[in-house]
Amino acid sequence: MEFTNAQRAKILVQALPYIEKYHNKIVVVKYGGNAMIDPELKKSVMRDIVLLHLVGLRVVLIHGGGPEISGLLKLVGKESEFVNGLRVTDEETAEYVQMVLAGKVNKSLVNLIGTYGGKAIGLSGIDGQMLKATMQDEALGFVGAIQKVDPQMILDVLDKGYIPVVSTVACDAEGNVYNVNADTAAAEIAGALGAETLISMTDIAGLLRDVKDPDSLIKTVTMADVEKYKAEGIIQGGMIPKVDCCVHALHCGVHKVFIIDGRVPHSIIIEILTDEGLGTMFIK
Repeated sequence: MEFTNAQRAKILVQALPYIEKYHNKIVVVKYGGNAMIDPELKKSVMRDIVLLHLVGLRVVLIHGGGPEISGLLKLVGKESEFVNGLRVTDEETAEYVQMVLAGKVNKSLVNLIGTYGGKAIGLSGIDGQMLKATMQDEALGFVGAIQKVDPQMILDVLDKGYIPVVSTVACDAEGNVYNVNADTAAAEIAGALGAETLISMTDIAGLLRDVKDPDSLIKTVTMADVEKYKAEGIIQGGMIPKVDCCVHALHCGVHKVFIIDGRVPHSIIIEILTDEGLGTMFIK
C-alpha cells in the first residue's frame, strides 16, 4: 500500500501527542513467543524498538528464549521437562540456559538492533547482580524466585543513550545461576525502574472473554476486575500467571501494563502511538 506525502504527514502528526506523552519515560518491553521465532517478525520488532528510542522513549527490552533453550537441550540429548509452565532446571541445564539467554539470544538481538541504526548493550540479571534470586521450588531445581532487583546498571545504560537488552537469568550470594520466568522478571524490573509502561508481547490478541472469539477482546482491565474474571473463567490456564505478573507490576508502581499480540507486525507502535491501541490494558 502506497501513501501520499500528505498521508504520511497526517500519520506523523497523529502520533505526536503520544510521542510527547512518552518522551523520556521508561517503557519496558517483554519480548517472547512467535515474535521471537519468526525472522521477519523479529526484524519488525527490533525496528520498532529503534524507532521508539529515536523519538525519545527510554526503551528497555527484556527477553526470554524458551524455544532456543529447548533446541540446545535436544541437541545435547537432554529432555525438556515442564511443571506448571516452568522448565525443570538442574545444575547442568542452568548452564545451558545461561549460555543461550545471556549469550546467543541476547547478542543476536543487540546485533539486530545495531543493523537498524540503534545502539544496544546486552545485559543479564547476573551483571552487577541485577537480579538476586533464591530457589523457587526444589522440585523445579534452579528456577529462581526474585528477591531483589538493582536497576542501577540499566539506568546507567539508558543515561548513556543505549537500549538495554536484558536476559532473564539471575544469581545468588553463593554464585548459583537461576533460570527466571521472563514475565516475572519483566514485572519486577519495570517496577524497580518506576516504568511508565510495561508491554508484554504474547501469542494471543490480549485477554478474551471467549478464547475462541478474537473479537471478544477486553480492552481495559482494572485490578478489581482480575479476581472477578478469574472466578468467571475468563482468566484461566496460561493467562493466569501472565495476568498475575501484570497486576504485580502495577503493585510495584508501573502506571500501565499491556498484553499485546506479538504476531501482529508493528504491534508495539500501534499500542503506544495510536488512539485505538491493539491489546488489553491493565490499570489500577
